[in-house]
Amino acid sequence: MLKINKLNVGVDDKNILNNINLEINKGELHVIMGRNGTGKSTLSNIITGKDGYNIGGGEVLYKNKNLLDMSTEDRALEGIFMSFQYPVSIPGLNTMHFLRTSVNSIRKHQNKEEYSSGEFIKVFKEKLAIVGLDESFAKRSVNDGFSGGEKKRFEILQMLLIEPKLVILDETDSGLDIDALRIVANGINNFKSKNNSFLLITHYYRIIEYLNPDFVHVLLDVKIVKSGDQKLALKLEENGYGWLKK
Repeated sequence: MLKINKLNVGVDDKNILNNINLEINKGELHVIMGRNGTGKSTLSNIITGKDGYNIGGGEVLYKNKNLLDMSTEDRALEGIFMSFQYPVSIPGLNTMHFLRTSVNSIRKHQNKEEYSSGEFIKVFKEKLAIVGLDESFAKRSVNDGFSGGEKKRFEILQMLLIEPKLVILDETDSGLDIDALRIVANGINNFKSKNNSFLLITHYYRIIEYLNPDFVHVLLDVKIVKSGDQKLALKLEENGYGWLKK
């Protein structure tokens, strides 16, 4: 699904990622952990196509296509989705209109029949129930006045409706209480299948417990310094990152 080879990224004269290698196959969930400022969000931004970075070398392949040659819009249409750490509020943009337009744009690109208004409302309500949001959200503006937990659940709602192939979750668990964390994790598990893949960026073990990832990677000092399974995340939770530095 995703293959990163010897990727080097910087901003101005600062090196942020150095010689990153990562391969995510269909059906896999990978986790990246690391201290603040180690390049975790930078990696997700490179995959999704955010401007402002200098690519110093390497390649990023998505389904064997050169991702770095694709626009952000094309990446989204091809099935890449990112749940943001800090979702943006858009006053005046109705959630229902936003979601239906997004979903139908992708369905059109995939040569699928677009949802009618009635068909979309039915699907919308089904997914709302999964993320624990009530139907009043259909009348609200995107993230406008949403609590932190509502914003994160709305991100998962988008994922469930858009049905992407590669899902990037950038600290989706930050700021969530226990109940909201379970709802978000349930939404992710509800969507996981052998045909899609996940890259989760997090600081905490608590969401990892719910998701049972295939691999955990540690990004430290601009490079991936260690990879393992869920036990590695637990060790980081208990002991921090100092032992890796040593």
